[in-house]
Amino acid sequence: MKRLSNSTIEVLPAHIARPTYDRSTLAAGILHFGVGAFHRSHQALTLDRLMAQGKAHDWAIIGVGLLPSDARMSMALKDQDCLYTLVTKHASGKFDYQIIGSMIDYIFAPEESEKLLEKLVDPVIKIVSLTITEGGYSFDRVTGEFDPATEPVATDLASSTNPTSAFGYIVEGLKRRKEAGIPAFTVQSCDNIQGNGDVAKKMITAFAKLKDPALSEWIESSVAFPNSMVDRITPVTAQEDIDIVEKELGLEDHWPVPCEPFFQWVIEDHFPLGRPQFEDAHVQMVEDVMPYELMKLRLLNASHQGLCYFGHLSGYTYVHEVMQDPLIIKLLQRYMDDEATPTLSPVPGVDLVAYKAELIERFSNPEVLDTVARLAAESSDRIPKWLLPVVRELLENGKDVSLSAAIVASWARYDEAVDEKGQPIKVVDPLRDELIAIAQSQRTNPSAFIENQKLFGDLAKDTRFARPYLATLESLHTVGAQKTLQSLLA
Repeated sequence: MKRLSNSTIEVLPAHIARPTYDRSTLAAGILHFGVGAFHRSHQALTLDRLMAQGKAHDWAIIGVGLLPSDARMSMALKDQDCLYTLVTKHASGKFDYQIIGSMIDYIFAPEESEKLLEKLVDPVIKIVSLTITEGGYSFDRVTGEFDPATEPVATDLASSTNPTSAFGYIVEGLKRRKEAGIPAFTVQSCDNIQGNGDVAKKMITAFAKLKDPALSEWIESSVAFPNSMVDRITPVTAQEDIDIVEKELGLEDHWPVPCEPFFQWVIEDHFPLGRPQFEDAHVQMVEDVMPYELMKLRLLNASHQGLCYFGHLSGYTYVHEVMQDPLIIKLLQRYMDDEATPTLSPVPGVDLVAYKAELIERFSNPEVLDTVARLAAESSDRIPKWLLPVVRELLENGKDVSLSAAIVASWARYDEAVDEKGQPIKVVDPLRDELIAIAQSQRTNPSAFIENQKLFGDLAKDTRFARPYLATLESLHTVGAQKTLQSLLA
């Protein structure tokens, strides 16, 4: 069967949406680090929408892969002229298929390092954007300060040339632009981190200061780092998705992207070299992203943590299966209402009651086939940023944290790497070995997990958190997830 490409796109069935613009006329304006499903379901889609309106033709995307594992994405996209299929899955069972054409090149950095540096210096690149996951920002999980010992930035700090990390490439690119008298590009983080632009600025300038203090000062004064919030559930592409797309297109697409219908992108409007007309493609341009960001991180992202560990321990594989469990639905509703919402500021234009109800509906979409395992991955990068800030703010105000503590306990139980039937749990986490060892010691030392100050600071010493945490953990060990939920929610 033929492959999706510029030469085959015209033979697609009529019901498959495709670029209505001439891709040969597109020019790059954005370079993006971390081309995964999430980026392709929101930023690349947004540019495609604008291009279909006859706009943003000089803002096409050049994708960048930094890791050896990105070789697969490089092959998939390059063999398809960077085209791919976005599959929007409605709860009704209706699927919409759209070919996205806003990416025009992909650079596999381990083999094309100098090409990447040349593009970073090219004046046509005005925005460098990032979806490098929470762990890619190299900051201490408790203090929030830059951690120079984190790989791969530690390697880049020790080397004068040949960067390997996103920070290494960005700083080297900015250095060369400064030396050439070329204005600095804007750095746009799209990762799930509170104040993602502020964090990116803090970490990148700290990295640069260790390399070149004068350059760090120039970055501090010359580079814009707008904050943003993106919300769209985008599961990992499954073989079933690939098979369905091939059947619908009559062409092979080696890496399509499934996603839910919901889409929200809120961006702080600070782009000194200009930007695409994002607001014409359903993007909210605002002065302050923070209220939207906290809403998403503490309601959606933290609720994902609330359902995934209890869900796995209860025997569920998919998120929509978990959402058929009335106990877990009640846990999420009570966590959102009683603990998360009191920590939020008013969100302009958003009805929080309706938003929370919509989250339950979104999680329940049976067509998305989001997995519990995906949500439970990389927890040491997620819970400290999404859930523990809720805990600390509530404690500061003398409020109850029982449900948040129970969610942390469910994580600790999950990281024992054995489920309630004695079957192995595949823990995916950058601290995997360390956390499994700690978790497996907690039947004799119940507070071992939360005594990890690298993740929890001094929370283990606060009985208002430790007491409900220990009670939930003991219950999980003695009666299991379902009976624990019954008792917790009684």
